[in-house]
Amino acid sequence: QELVDYGKSKNVGIILWAGYWAFARDMENVVKHYSDMGVKGFKVDFLDRDDQEMVNFVYKASEVCAKYKMLVDFHGVFKPTGLQRTYPNVLNYEGVNGLEQMKWSSEKEFDMVTYDVTIPFIRMIAGPMDYTQGAMRNAARGNHRSVNSEPMSQGTRCHQLAAYVVHDSPLTMLADNPTIYKREQECTDFIVSIPNKGIEETRVLQGKIGESIIMARRTGTSWYIGGMTDWTAREITLDFGFLDYGTYEVILFKDGINADKQAEDYKKEQFTVTSASRKKICMASGGGFAMTITKK
Repeated sequence: QELVDYGKSKNVGIILWAGYWAFARDMENVVKHYSDMGVKGFKVDFLDRDDQEMVNFVYKASEVCAKYKMLVDFHGVFKPTGLQRTYPNVLNYEGVNGLEQMKWSSEKEFDMVTYDVTIPFIRMIAGPMDYTQGAMRNAARGNHRSVNSEPMSQGTRCHQLAAYVVHDSPLTMLADNPTIYKREQECTDFIVSIPNKGIEETRVLQGKIGESIIMARRTGTSWYIGGMTDWTAREITLDFGFLDYGTYEVILFKDGINADKQAEDYKKEQFTVTSASRKKICMASGGGFAMTITKK
């Protein structure tokens, strides 16, 4: 209760991570108890299969949480099948090999960078995904190691920033250590500036499955663009022809000149564009870019 009250004083809601079995055994009482306490919802994990029992559980959990006005994020679950249309309190699903795989998988065992530019074309067709992105420890190709206590991502810092735009996730995560986000305040502030609700339009500007993707999302007059590449470095030309009339302020995070060797290297740029503008952007091996576009 003390944590919930303290969070409320900071305008921060508390969501509880819940193992499926503990949650299912006494669902009604569990949900009511924490709802009365002021908890906002649950991230339910370890369903791990899609048989009839689990499908029934997902429906029941959604219904009971809706009754008590609590959100649900189904982690460790099969891909979405449209349930959130019946129960809008269901915000997200995993059904994807998220960033946690980097804690125990070597580069040879799991190529996360190529996976990142494949799943938007296949898994995301089914619906949103709880990917748990946001690594601030980043490794260039050949440098990644599986370290459970201090995990790192494959690919560059900007590849991670781009995931907040490319990967559809109404409930996003900061998956790394809180002290690292304080140290990397510039990147943290940029992540926070990217909305995860109120998206009115989504466009894929460029891309090829398993190779690269550039995705744009709009809310109001503001646009958010994320670009990712596989292990092949690419130079792209971004055409701003999708913008309306007027002048726009751009904040761009792009791979630094040494990002192919030191993946945390990035460069921040600010400039203005119109719908007639073009911009060349280089993505390093395993790299990417992310930008916000705000009308002046």
